[in-house]
Amino acid sequence: MKLPIIAYGDPVLKRKAEEIDQDYPNLGELVENMFETMYGAHGVGIAAPQVGLSIRLFVIDADPFADDDEPDLKGFKKVFINAQIVDEEGEKWAFNEGCLSIPDIREDIERHETIHIRYYDENWTLHEESYSGVAARVIQHEYDHIEGKLFTDRIGVLRKALIKSKLDAISKGQVKVDYKMKFPNTKIKKR
Repeated sequence: MKLPIIAYGDPVLKRKAEEIDQDYPNLGELVENMFETMYGAHGVGIAAPQVGLSIRLFVIDADPFADDDEPDLKGFKKVFINAQIVDEEGEKWAFNEGCLSIPDIREDIERHETIHIRYYDENWTLHEESYSGVAARVIQHEYDHIEGKLFTDRIGVLRKALIKSKLDAISKGQVKVDYKMKFPNTKIKKR
């Protein structure tokens, strides 16, 4: 089932998410719904806060980024539960990012080249892994969501001031999207 995506301005997107345990109700169904929601919105990742749940869960499928430069992203589909980035290293590099909760806004965001992360998968198997390049970037973007951060928090004050009216419009539902969204400053759900 496709879930409505929470738009910029909703407090759930700025709250640090809580860890869950294996008894979290209907977790398997939630993971399936998150993937369906992400695919329906043409995304490569989505975090639980983006569907209104302040829990440490996100899913990614970086397959659309698989090409000659990033062949390891072919079939790179993962579930991250209670993730903790243990370390970030390497040069920071800019990449143009967008977000399903902030449609029609894209910005160059600098992030570390490599991350080391500890997380559980959907079968509650513990993983400690390292990722670099675009895989690290997608994970860092979704990880920010469970930490209560948005990519717009990583841009300069001047740049943020320049897009403030667009951000305000999004929170009011004054944006065209081809997926279900829930806007904080209106009672309307849009499709």
